[in-house]
Amino acid sequence: MAQATVSTTTVTAGVDSGIDYRRPLAMVTTLFFMWGFLTSLNDILIPHLKTVFDLNYTKAFLIQVAFFTSYAVFSLPSGKLIDAVGYKKAMVTGLFTMALGAFLFIPAASVPSYPLFLTALIVLAAGMTILQVSANPYVAILGPEKTAASRLNLAQAFNSLGTTIGPKLGGLLILSSAPLAVAVMHQMSAPDLHAYRIQEASSVKVPYVVFGLALLALGIAIALVKLPRIASVEQREGAVHDSIWRHTHLILGAVGIFVYVGAEVSIGSFLVNYFSQPDIGNISEKVAAGLVSFYWGGAMVGRFIGSALQQKISPNKILGVAALIAAILVAASMLTFGHVAMWTIIAVGLFNSVMFPTIFTLAIEGLGPLTGDGSGLLVAAIVGGAIIPEIQAFLADRIGIHHAFFLPILCYFYIAYYAVVGSRRKTAVQTA
Repeated sequence: MAQATVSTTTVTAGVDSGIDYRRPLAMVTTLFFMWGFLTSLNDILIPHLKTVFDLNYTKAFLIQVAFFTSYAVFSLPSGKLIDAVGYKKAMVTGLFTMALGAFLFIPAASVPSYPLFLTALIVLAAGMTILQVSANPYVAILGPEKTAASRLNLAQAFNSLGTTIGPKLGGLLILSSAPLAVAVMHQMSAPDLHAYRIQEASSVKVPYVVFGLALLALGIAIALVKLPRIASVEQREGAVHDSIWRHTHLILGAVGIFVYVGAEVSIGSFLVNYFSQPDIGNISEKVAAGLVSFYWGGAMVGRFIGSALQQKISPNKILGVAALIAAILVAASMLTFGHVAMWTIIAVGLFNSVMFPTIFTLAIEGLGPLTGDGSGLLVAAIVGGAIIPEIQAFLADRIGIHHAFFLPILCYFYIAYYAVVGSRRKTAVQTA
């Protein structure tokens, strides 16, 4: 009976009410795993579809542009959706939308058509946006405010578990055969080339059907489980005379999310091609895809460590140190070759770990009834994962992958600034 009482209780955000939140937190944490898993598969789709459709880096990285631009397009409407139906129904809507996107990979592979693949990714990312806007703040506010960063780091650790498993499993399922050389493809007749592309593109069908069914099942499970309602952030009467644009720590935090996601995605998306370079790893794409798991695995380990450390150490300090070390590691990879260049860039994942959840919780701190809209703005900033990787791809086509990594270094410098200065709450609230 106690469990049922907890499930139906309306609670106040940021207050230690003595209620056991472990069950709802465990349920919501499964969502973090799913969107991490599916997002990391983009790192496998890029080299795969690059080969199938004979694309350069700029065109191949339209995968990330399509995927992460959806965050900018759908995040603010997702915040309004939360205002209208609450966090739980928004999560269910997000899962069903993601399932639809996963099933759209079937016609995209059957044609095959690169624009259709991009369309499927946009739908998948639209659902993921709803999920991110609802689940991230829900975890942060479901308990005492002082442990919000630690709590979100723990949930994000399972997100990183998904991103760790994703590239390894995706590499085995999607990159199962060695692709033909571009020169060979250019010599094939049009019918033979079309048949080859159908054969290669079809490797995504079974995995994404399974993912779609899993998302449907998870959506039904969330719909059937009663989750606590967070009264102080779902009731908006107190926000009549306030605006998210008056909270500078939120605005600067959105910039922090923009550059963080851009840096993380840029690095992760280039790893397979980077490791395949003769002067770096000189390994096949399939082997390189397995090594990408170490990058995301470092983020998983770091988030478990960060969750524990943030119980004792200020989140700002941890964030600042992590950002500076990440910048140093990227610079080290740029200045070296071979295994040193490989493992220094992989090690960046460990220090990326605490950045997103820490920036997110620092940015929504004290927003109250504006938490949903603030979360929408922060998730919109994930569009950095579309823009910054595309800029780096443009640079890589001209100066090479190795030198193009200077862009993430600039991103980490800004994050260090936000940790020390930008995250300080300077709210200019006007009241009538």
